[in-house]
Amino acid sequence: MRGFVATDNGAVAQLDDEERTVVARIVADVGLLLGGEPFGMTAPVDREQPRDDEDALFAALARITESVEDPDDPAVLALLPHASDDDRELAQEFRRLTEEDLRLHKTDRLRRMWEDLSQDGPDWLVPFDECLATASALTDIRLVLASRLGLDSDDDGELLRSELATAIEADDEPASRSEAERIWLGMLYESLGWLQQSLLDTLMEDDDDEL
Repeated sequence: MRGFVATDNGAVAQLDDEERTVVARIVADVGLLLGGEPFGMTAPVDREQPRDDEDALFAALARITESVEDPDDPAVLALLPHASDDDRELAQEFRRLTEEDLRLHKTDRLRRMWEDLSQDGPDWLVPFDECLATASALTDIRLVLASRLGLDSDDDGELLRSELATAIEADDEPASRSEAERIWLGMLYESLGWLQQSLLDTLMEDDDDEL
């Protein structure tokens, strides 16, 4: 994976075939979580016994949408937060008036990203006028991953990074399927954060060049 850099046509990152497949899959899964139609067909995954690292990752991704029908799913609430924690009536009324449009807006951003990632070749081109929308979509994806990983504070994030560093240094097979899934989802969470930051940095550089 190579982070975004500025070109004449927009910001361009490079992802190999496996990386594109993984990112496109999580994009589609978050779209489903928001109640959207499936973006595309995904290969079935044997959840009982992942055969290798890639299977473990896709088994974890398959569980991203397991609570899609639950309105109390913390991942959905992260994407569609209450307008007020103190005034329940106000929060419900605001949700009634805005939630459908917000779901559609977020889903449309994700679908555009999925379509871009579904193109052939290593380059992922994001026109400059779509960079902020793409960065916002990446935020939504990371919110879902953070919810599934139980990241509720900065300390949780530091603990995750420590776990990932230990796993990479040890270079051993995870002790359990749940540990393997946490490691791979954690690596995806961190990679998308790095990719998002490179996109924002590229956009800021483009703005500076125009001054």
